[in-house]
Amino acid sequence: MSNRKSAISRDIALEAIKQSFIKLDPRIMLRNPVMFVVELGFIVTLVLVVKPDAFGGAVSWGFNLSVALILLFTVLFANFAEALAEGRGKAQADSLKRTKREITANKVSGQTIKTVPSTELRKGDVVVVSQGEMIPGDGEVIEGLASVDESAITGESAPVIKEAGGDFSSVTGGTKVISDRIKVRITSDPGESFLDRMISLVEGAKRQKTPNEIALNTVLVSLTLIFLIVVITLPVFANYLDITLDIPILIALLVCLIPTTIGGLLSAIGIAGMDRVTQFNVLAMSGKAVEASGDINTIILDKTGTITYGNRMASEFVPVGTYSVQEVASWSAAASIQDETPEGRSVLELLSKLGLSVPDKIAAGAEFIEFKAETRMSGVDLPDGRRVRKGAVDAVKEWVAAQGGVIPEGLQEKSDAIASAGGTPLAVAVDQTIYGLIYLKDTVKPGMRERFDQMRKMGIKTIMCTGDNPLTAATIAAEAGVDAFIAESKPEDKIAVIRREQAEGKLVAMTGDGTNDAPALAQADVGIAMNSGTVAAKEAANMVDLDSDPSKIIEVVSIGKQLLMTRGALTTFSIANDIAKYFAIIPAMFMVAIPEMDALNIMRLHSPLSAILSALIFNAVIIPLLIPLAMRGVAYKPMSSSRLLGRNLLIFGVGGVIVPFIGIKLIDLIVQFMV
Repeated sequence: MSNRKSAISRDIALEAIKQSFIKLDPRIMLRNPVMFVVELGFIVTLVLVVKPDAFGGAVSWGFNLSVALILLFTVLFANFAEALAEGRGKAQADSLKRTKREITANKVSGQTIKTVPSTELRKGDVVVVSQGEMIPGDGEVIEGLASVDESAITGESAPVIKEAGGDFSSVTGGTKVISDRIKVRITSDPGESFLDRMISLVEGAKRQKTPNEIALNTVLVSLTLIFLIVVITLPVFANYLDITLDIPILIALLVCLIPTTIGGLLSAIGIAGMDRVTQFNVLAMSGKAVEASGDINTIILDKTGTITYGNRMASEFVPVGTYSVQEVASWSAAASIQDETPEGRSVLELLSKLGLSVPDKIAAGAEFIEFKAETRMSGVDLPDGRRVRKGAVDAVKEWVAAQGGVIPEGLQEKSDAIASAGGTPLAVAVDQTIYGLIYLKDTVKPGMRERFDQMRKMGIKTIMCTGDNPLTAATIAAEAGVDAFIAESKPEDKIAVIRREQAEGKLVAMTGDGTNDAPALAQADVGIAMNSGTVAAKEAANMVDLDSDPSKIIEVVSIGKQLLMTRGALTTFSIANDIAKYFAIIPAMFMVAIPEMDALNIMRLHSPLSAILSALIFNAVIIPLLIPLAMRGVAYKPMSSSRLLGRNLLIFGVGGVIVPFIGIKLIDLIVQFMV
């Protein structure tokens, strides 16, 4: 997995400071009603600084100025939190824009190839990309095979193999071919490429508030309106008791009553959640997808290319009769020297791993026989007249029997054993003799079992879907450690299992990389497509894993849970710390006229004015102090919901009550020398 990118740079922080002032524009502040009310309070107190008797007040000029400055910094700190979260996304977008430079393309036009700017390419155009050249646009490989450097997009230095057909044919504009030559059909028009969408998303142009965020924002607005009504009507009751409440004191009360802490950090929490996903090289198409991932109950995983590598690789040479491993390996290699399929190349790789030599002399001058669906075999015809074949066991048996050969004992048993283990047996024969079998295995990606164990601890059920037969599916499922599997599944089967889980009230995530996965990715609450997969899969999903690592769903789920927990924790803290502010502000407002109110001054604050200023200052400084937590998120550890709730109530609920008492008292000790 890629290393996480550094969180905040000096340039990002400086730009965030600049944006903090730009965001003071009331048209922008209206999007955050809580902080807009604080800004209005700042404007009113600023008027009182210039003209103290504007509203008939009797509070000193110095007190009015102090309140105005504190309110200004409260708004600036809230703007800074949002700008800081946005800054990381914009910095990444600038990096991607540098990647999206002008590239020339070798466009196929009839029988000729014409060099044109990449901006002239349109969907359906065909281009040729050779070693050392940049891929000019998003597309699918329709001919050839090449190693592609995708580090500009994914940050990973290891190249990936792209080839025509299958689930590894998708290529991204701005990546570089480092070996061989491919022909690519362009699948997007200018401005609609994957890189364009990445830039748009990380810049925040299409960020929309999630349902949970909208609901919480509605609650905050409602609380603000309620407390606004309370503060407006309070002077009426105070006048009845012959108590005069000055405007700055009422503004201070309002600011301390409304949930300014969470109001100032709410936007930053949502933006930071999406950015944390991006830092793990997962592109989230919406904040809703990130949020939903935190409540996932079931994950549906495609087997091929997701749990396994997707290519059947030679893992063992199995001799039959009296023949040796060396003989089976030599004839297998002879049949594979000119075979450019992944299976053919894996035979030679296995030979090398075993320390065996490749029989170049035997195959010199041989005629390669390509695999055909009719024969289900491939191989070579040697110059000396011998014919070497490898292929499906029953096909090779028929070929050998047709020449009068004898089927060796134990062949079928060993073939069945390989199939039972989830592998694919290929028989290797020379003329009338079968030498043995090649054991092809679709290998489970490293670490998958450990990852699925982690999901289980989170209470997430894993289901593997595969088109393999039940025997092979069961073997792979046991090796990977999934909770359940569906064999011989078709696209509609995947959709059916997702709908069944959703009908039970569960949120479902789906990972996949093939065109046949697209319908299920679209149906799932969270659809994560592998970047190595097809264009159809990436367009249907609401997340794209740029590293094509399905086990990364763990990080996605953890970040989703972090987002929900952080929002809940800071909301709890914001409401809880209001208790301390009440004990500071309320006694300060009334204890001069009503001495008995001094009993509520449990913090023994120095004076009414110092108490009000201390509460306001704490209210302002707590926002920047909580910015790192909002950006990083509350640490998530797999545990039951009840334990998680109890833990957070203890830390952020009880802590939210205690911390302000200590903070306001310490600030009061400093403020009393200034008022």
